[in-house]
Amino acid sequence: MIIGYARVSTEQQNLDRQIDALENYGVEQLFTEKMTGTKTHRPELDSVRLIARNGDIVVIESLSRLGRSSKDLLNLIDEFEKKGVQLVSLKENIDTASPTGKLLTTVLSALSQFERDLTVQRTKEGLQAARARGRKGGRPKADTKAVNKAIKLYQSQTHSIKEIAAITGISQATLYRELNRIKVESGN
Repeated sequence: MIIGYARVSTEQQNLDRQIDALENYGVEQLFTEKMTGTKTHRPELDSVRLIARNGDIVVIESLSRLGRSSKDLLNLIDEFEKKGVQLVSLKENIDTASPTGKLLTTVLSALSQFERDLTVQRTKEGLQAARARGRKGGRPKADTKAVNKAIKLYQSQTHSIKEIAAITGISQATLYRELNRIKVESGN
């Protein structure tokens, strides 16, 4: 069986380009998901891992779709190899059934990890430079008045969480976080 796997990192991103490439290759079963590649356990990838059997081919648009960590990528490739599952990456034109494909996979995954590490390093350096100039990174704090209003509405038990978020303009996550903080501070 030819199994396709496509992934994008966020809900806002589109899978169409990957899906088209995989369908053009001739995949028989397609798994798609919108989730960061840094997560080791991804439901659809886990499904691919479970159903892939000896003689199957797993097709991806790019090695980066499987993950960003060279260690995780190499472990996954090794897992497929032990099961007798061939991996084909269309963008890099890699087929793990060939010795050249095995070599290229190792080299490219190492380069991919190197690139990711450089990005992380540059981000940290940028944040340090900004802090040295008195700027703080991260998300802006929620409006204290809006948070307090949301907590009062929650305690009144007259509105749902969704309604409170709409009324006050704060996110549901912020409200839950503040409610948990209050709960911890009160010892309940």
